[in-house]
Amino acid sequence: MDIIFRPGTTADASACGIICYEAFKAIAEQHNFPPDFPSPEVAVGLYMMIFSRPDVYSAVAEVDGRVVGSNFLWEGDTIGGVGPITVAPAAQNGSIGRRLMERVLERAHSRRQVGVRLVQAAYHNRSLSVYTKLDFQAREPLTVLQGPPLRLALPGYRVRKATAEDLAACDALCTNVHGHDRHGEVAQAIADGTATVVEHDGAITGYATNLGYFAHAVGRTNDDLKALIGAAPAFTGPGFLLPTRNAELLRWCLAQGLRVVQPMTLMSRGLYQKPAGAFLPSVLY
Repeated sequence: MDIIFRPGTTADASACGIICYEAFKAIAEQHNFPPDFPSPEVAVGLYMMIFSRPDVYSAVAEVDGRVVGSNFLWEGDTIGGVGPITVAPAAQNGSIGRRLMERVLERAHSRRQVGVRLVQAAYHNRSLSVYTKLDFQAREPLTVLQGPPLRLALPGYRVRKATAEDLAACDALCTNVHGHDRHGEVAQAIADGTATVVEHDGAITGYATNLGYFAHAVGRTNDDLKALIGAAPAFTGPGFLLPTRNAELLRWCLAQGLRVVQPMTLMSRGLYQKPAGAFLPSVLY
């Protein structure tokens, strides 16, 4: 095959979004899991947003002038997030996925990014194999949870919309837990109006960029995350991701009626610090 790799534009959103929908749907249904996207239109909308962001590097693969796959590097913060990576079902098993991964890793290296991370579906053996061969390490088993909004409040924990004045406190919380902040991501969520903070004993003790697939949260304790989860008006996308080893928080979520959607795995390459607090990763990391 004559494969060409190039940067993507918003003109690629339709082709790449449809490929994403079909590729994720095919692998999910092979393993009896629900698809990540309810329709091609939802996937296309996501890709239109991703291609339009200046802090996301895109790599698109073409064969004979036809788009067959894409991958992305979210490079607005200290750690780069990889994905979504998708290859058209008819073009899979021909090294395109690996080469798309190599493209974004080369980009991260050229920018001297200290680390990159991703989240993969735990049932997808091929992606686990490819990422491991590319020097990623499995770091954390994750559980995706979904359900109706809980509409509950924890006594002593106040959840409110985050503002720009909260950025420093959010950065400090993230640094305490992960060893680095996610300043750019939090600032964007505040601008979008999706970020929230939780206050306890007069201090900000947790925050969330949203509660859902492309959102993350950090807290001093599980109670901070419970307050954020309880106040969320919805859990966007397939659901939010929770570290499976946090049995206490997982048990609490299940007791509130939330259901397990699927297992996933957080993987990293480069800088990684074992988290020193409560957190919810996004589908990027």
